[in-house]
Amino acid sequence: MALVSMKEMLTKANEGHYAVGNFDVFNIEMVTGVIDAAEETRSPIILAFGGEFEKLADIGDIGAYIRSAAGRASVPVALHLDHATEFSLVMRALKAGFTSVMVDASFKSLEDNIATTQEIVKICREYGVSVEAELGHVGGLGFYDEDQDTECYTVVEEAARFVKETGIDALAVAIGTVHGVYKREPKLNINRLHELKEALQMPLVLHGGSGLSDEDLTRCVANGINKINIFTDLTLAAMDQMKADADTGLNYLGKCTNVRDAVHKVARDRMQVLRSAGKA
Repeated sequence: MALVSMKEMLTKANEGHYAVGNFDVFNIEMVTGVIDAAEETRSPIILAFGGEFEKLADIGDIGAYIRSAAGRASVPVALHLDHATEFSLVMRALKAGFTSVMVDASFKSLEDNIATTQEIVKICREYGVSVEAELGHVGGLGFYDEDQDTECYTVVEEAARFVKETGIDALAVAIGTVHGVYKREPKLNINRLHELKEALQMPLVLHGGSGLSDEDLTRCVANGINKINIFTDLTLAAMDQMKADADTGLNYLGKCTNVRDAVHKVARDRMQVLRSAGKA
C-alpha cells in the first residue's frame, strides 16, 4: 500500500492504547527485515532515516526504496525523518516524499525551540507532512551528559505551552531514556509520563527505546507512549550476526541474508511488546 501519514497512524495508536515502532534504517537489509516483521505480526510501522545516515545513503535514494517497499507491503508504513537539526535536511526529506519529520531543537532555549518548530510546522503543512518535536533532553546524542537526566525531564507546563504554540502532531518527551547503549540501568520517571499524558492528551514519543526491558516498554505504553524509537537494538543484532558468521565461510549474500533475519527477529519481538501486533 502507499505510504501513510504518521499523524493518522499515531492517532489510532493513541485511541487504541498501543505504540508503533519507529525503526531507524539505512540499508536494504534493515528495511526488508523490519517490513517482513511487520507483515508477520500485522503491525503498522514507521521507518525512519536520520541525517547522520547520509554518510552511507542519499536521503532521496533511501526514500525512493522505502516508498517502493511500502507499496509492496500489505501493512501501513510511514516514512519519517529523525532528528532534523537543519532546515536544509527537512527540505530534502520533503522533496524525497517523507510523510513525517522530527524537528529537534531541544538543545535550544524554550523560546527558540518554539520558534524553530513553528517554522518547520508551517513548511510541513504545505506538504501535508506530520511533525514531531522534542521538549526536554534525551541524552546520548552529544548535546547533554547522560548524568543530567533528572534535570532534563520534560516539564508539564512547558509542554502544554509548546504544543499549543507549535501545533505539532506528536511530542517526544524526556523521562530518563538515552540514545545508544545504556551505561547503567535506566530509571524512568513514569509518574512524569503519566502527568504529561493527562495534560496533553496527544500522541507521545519515546526516544532511546533500545536497551529497555520488556517491562519498561510495557509500562511506557500503558502510561501513554504511542511511538517508540528503536535503532541500537537493530544494529547490535546485526553486528552480533556478522561476528557469528565471520569465520563460517559463508559468502557475502548469505551473510547479508542472516543480518536481515537478525533485524527481523528483533523488530518482530518489539512489535509484540509494543502491542502493535494485529493492528494493521
